[in-house]
Amino acid sequence: MSRLTSPKEVREILLRHGLFAEKRLGQNFLVSESHLRRIVEAAQPFTGPVYEVGPGLGALTRALAEAGAEVTAIEKDERLRPLLGETLRGLPVRLVFGDALRYPWEEVPEGSLLVANLPYNIATPLVTRLLQTGRFQRLVFLVQKEVALRMVARPGTPPYGLLSLRVAHHARAEKLFDLPPGAFFPPPRVWSSLVRLTPKGVPDDPELFRFIEAAFAQRRKTLKNALLAAGYPKERVEAALRALGLGPNVRAEALDLDSLRRLRAVIYTPV
Repeated sequence: MSRLTSPKEVREILLRHGLFAEKRLGQNFLVSESHLRRIVEAAQPFTGPVYEVGPGLGALTRALAEAGAEVTAIEKDERLRPLLGETLRGLPVRLVFGDALRYPWEEVPEGSLLVANLPYNIATPLVTRLLQTGRFQRLVFLVQKEVALRMVARPGTPPYGLLSLRVAHHARAEKLFDLPPGAFFPPPRVWSSLVRLTPKGVPDDPELFRFIEAAFAQRRKTLKNALLAAGYPKERVEAALRALGLGPNVRAEALDLDSLRRLRAVIYTPV
């Protein structure tokens, strides 16, 4: 069995099975063996079951299994069933065919790991949901570089926003390295990045994030005006900004998670 770590090998196996990369499903298969090895290293140690979303042709799946991981791979594309049966033959991998966004993530064992080359079109909602479950000890995944920068962004920088705060609430985030388009087949038009999230065990806070969503809903507006547009009382908003030493023209993207959390608490403090 080839390692599927060159465009030629990937073309050959796709041709043999009468398949092609489906752009609609975000299929860009990782073909760089050195990057595969670095992903596996970044995910270790395998202290719990490993879940992979979008195994594609199975190159990362096999690398994980051969490194000792107990892998459950979730693939939406039913066309890949016979191909994956070939590339993963003999390995202790559990294949599940279905939509990862509909998978019962809340039921996976506590301390699970995610290791995946995530399809670009589901990366943000999927990672958000996995963090909300509180079931994962570590998440290591490839995403579009732009999304990775948003996940690790600091206040006052252009990529900073709701996703940055969602990640910061739940986890410690690291952008480990970038991958050029040539590391994939077919090559995407953008660079990718490997992100590692280490959850902090903090429960979800829907009320806080409703407040943050309101604060960021109209980024061109000041924080005060964004909150007023969302229906927060003017007197409470102005008093809370003064209490935190924030000027009336401050914008939401200038505040870190703790500042937004304190601001909400002051707004809701009984008079």
